Amino acid sequence: MHGGRLGVDTTAALYVWDIPYYPAWYLPNSSIDPSVVPAAAISSGIGIDGYSRIDWNSVDAWFEEDEQVFKHPRDPYHRVDVLHSSRHVVVRVGGEIVADSIRPRLLFETNFPTRYYLPMLDVRMDRLTSTETSSVCPYKGTASYWSVSAGGHTHADLAWGYADPVPEAAKIAGLVCFYNEKVDIEVDGVPETRPVTQFA
Repeated sequence: MHGGRLGVDTTAALYVWDIPYYPAWYLPNSSIDPSVVPAAAISSGIGIDGYSRIDWNSVDAWFEEDEQVFKHPRDPYHRVDVLHSSRHVVVRVGGEIVADSIRPRLLFETNFPTRYYLPMLDVRMDRLTSTETSSVCPYKGTASYWSVSAGGHTHADLAWGYADPVPEAAKIAGLVCFYNEKVDIEVDGVPETRPVTQFA
């Protein structure tokens, strides 16, 4: 959809792993309405005869069936599972405890470390300041961020949460998560090694 009008409608899209590393839809040229989709947004991509790729951010909204899709098409081999837990999770920033919970929700996502989503009542929210930063995940929704003041420093965008996640991730709504890569996390008394990811 773009400008309140339907720009593409097809059941013949190709699902392609494209550069850099996200899935993309390649759409039959005959299904693209050039009076709706900006010409500059249409490209041949990797070059599949009769198909084009539309720059994701150049239109207002994408839908798979009747559900809106965010950031890029969802990978059918990518899973997100959220489990209630009674593990004891302690989060330290600059040597100070900023969260201590025995009721985390553990989020397991393909190719990512386990994320610990914690109730706000178990987080030192007086040390968190909301920022203007946001990000979009096709599997969880739109996240907002907090900076954390601890250890004599302010650590920008160190924690995030989803106020209104997509239905498949509803169990993390209203919870707070910290970057495992940038804080010290202890689970059941055992310190975790900081994972090395693109967020490190």
